[in-house]
Amino acid sequence: MSLFVPKFDESVVVREAEAEVVGRAPATVRLLADSSATGGALSTQRVTLAAGADGAAPHWHDNSAEMFFLLDGAADILSGDEVLTAGPGDLVVVPPGKPHAFAAVPGADADLLIVLTPGVERFEYFRHLRRIALGEATRESLLEVQELYDNHFLSSPAWDARRRAGAPGETV
Repeated sequence: MSLFVPKFDESVVVREAEAEVVGRAPATVRLLADSSATGGALSTQRVTLAAGADGAAPHWHDNSAEMFFLLDGAADILSGDEVLTAGPGDLVVVPPGKPHAFAAVPGADADLLIVLTPGVERFEYFRHLRRIALGEATRESLLEVQELYDNHFLSSPAWDARRRAGAPGETV
C-alpha cells in the first residue's frame, strides 16, 4: 500500500462571503476548495437543498471516497443499494466504486458539507452543471466528461423507488 502525501505549502482558508456559488434554489453549491488548492488531498463544497430537492443523480467515483456531513436538515443518501436518511451531525462516507446519490427529504431542507478524497478538480464540473441549468449545454454533455471528473452515472432502482415513495430511508 502506498501512502499519498499531499503537497501544498499554505493553509487553505475560504471565507463564506468569498466562496463562488453556482446554481440557484432549489439547489445551490458553494465551491470551497478544489484539489489544486489542497495538493490533491481533497476537494470540498457545501450544498444547500430546498425541501425534497435532488442533489446528485446516482453515480460513482473510481478514485475517490465521498464524505457527506449533514450540517442541518435531513437528506436521503444512496450508498450502494441502501438509502439512508441522515440528520444534523450525521456522517456518511462512501468508498470508491460504490454507487451513491443524495437529495433533501420531502418536507425538509438539507445543508451538506461534501468532501472527495483524494481530491479531484471538480469546480469546473459544477460550472458545467450551471451551464446545463442555463440551457448553454445539454444534459448529454455530462457523459462526455465522466472520465475527466471521475463522475460515472448509472441507474439505481433503489434510489428511483425511494424518490417516488417519498418516505424516509433507514436512519443513520
